[in-house]
Amino acid sequence: MTLARRMWIASASLAILVGAAFTALSLAVSGQREATEREARSRDVTTASLQVEKLVSDIEAGFLGFTVTGAESSLEVYDAARVKLPSHLRELRLLVADDRPQRRRAATLEDRIEQYLVDFVQSLIPILRQEPGVSVDSAVTQAGKSYTDEIRVRFDEFRAEEDKLAADAARDADSRTDLAVLVGAIAVGASMALIALFGIVLARSIGRPVRAVASGAERLAAGDLSLRLPEEGPGEIGELTRAFNEMAERLELNHAELEQQNDELRESERMKTELVSIVSHELRTPLASVLGFTALLLKREFDPPTRRHYLGIVDAQARRLAALLEDFLDVQRIEHEGVDLATEHVDLASLLDEQAQLYAAQSPKHQVAVELAERPLTVRGDPGRLAQVVGNLLSNAIKYSPEGGTVELVAGRSADGVRIAVRDEGRGIPEDQQSRIFTKFFRGDAGATGITGTGLGLAVSREIVEAHGGRIGFDSDPGEGTTFWLELPGANGEPRQDDEKEAGG
Repeated sequence: MTLARRMWIASASLAILVGAAFTALSLAVSGQREATEREARSRDVTTASLQVEKLVSDIEAGFLGFTVTGAESSLEVYDAARVKLPSHLRELRLLVADDRPQRRRAATLEDRIEQYLVDFVQSLIPILRQEPGVSVDSAVTQAGKSYTDEIRVRFDEFRAEEDKLAADAARDADSRTDLAVLVGAIAVGASMALIALFGIVLARSIGRPVRAVASGAERLAAGDLSLRLPEEGPGEIGELTRAFNEMAERLELNHAELEQQNDELRESERMKTELVSIVSHELRTPLASVLGFTALLLKREFDPPTRRHYLGIVDAQARRLAALLEDFLDVQRIEHEGVDLATEHVDLASLLDEQAQLYAAQSPKHQVAVELAERPLTVRGDPGRLAQVVGNLLSNAIKYSPEGGTVELVAGRSADGVRIAVRDEGRGIPEDQQSRIFTKFFRGDAGATGITGTGLGLAVSREIVEAHGGRIGFDSDPGEGTTFWLELPGANGEPRQDDEKEAGG
């Protein structure tokens, strides 16, 4: 089994275990949230039922007072309660609308209350008003009491059932939480065991052969050309030892070939150093954006749209990293044969907004101001390459204005396309350096002033812009800042041919 496959299996297993732990935690949180919501609703239902029961008691008290005294003032409590009763009954119905058994009980309660009001209370009040002196016999009084006693019993049953439902929900949530915690603990424990096991496997099956290769390389460098290593280790490690042995055998057969290979290795090292310089420059910006927005998302809580937006930026920059890694392999071909573009319709307004947001957080001393004459600003081109150009210009504007200030990103339509300008308030470019500013690896006096970089960004940017049929240039006054501009043909246009200042002079 190859090393890559082993690592893939271990990573997939760990991901599954971590996913299980996260899922278990989510289930536990969900269960507790549902129980809390059910308990809160039960409290609301109980409160509402108590309010309705109080109103029924007020109606009963007012009516009984009227039967005893015959005074209309005794009905004031009755009238006030009867007015409030419909709204409280409606509130109770809404609270139990999602629970069919409780909804039926609430409906039964409402029917009993209605019967008590209509069939009993409201039918006797007119009689008592017409004959104030008439006494209410015990049978009538007992009938009224039977109504209210039944209503109170049904209220008690209603609340008891609601308490039972809340308790059942709490028990179910506790059960789910216990199970989720158990599953999560098992998943975490298994993850830790897997990580430890994976470390042991790496140390034994990879570390030991690699150390042997390193030791053999030292002996080989010291002149022991007869050395051969045991061909062991998984997949790629075994291939490494076999390649080492083949190399040692060739070295032993022909020392002159070693010298030739050394020359090739030195050239390869030079090319690798150059490539590393390019990588360090071209990947720094998107990598900083990924790290910055990831740190921001880890430190602060955002609303879902903002969080999704930031994650989209991180995803876009991560994809850009992957694309750039492939592009660096053909830097020399770009210089000699041009840029291979993935052409599509690109809204530069959105692209500029995104780049400004990415670079605004890089330096607290700088402010990135975006000024767009109109939206959208559509061109045909490669969005990744165009973002690379704008990112290079913004990065340079920030780096070469170390005292801070405002970096302006201005875009609008020109005669035949779209013009973008990046202005800074920095030190400017000396006149004797302006003609070489787009030369590969040229950095002027930046290194002496502590400004980092490789001198590749502007050279690559010019290749990209010209591959789009556009042009790039700059205007700079030493000590007053610099404006880099580029012009691109519109979505259906052609590049302009006027005689503005060209890149590289």
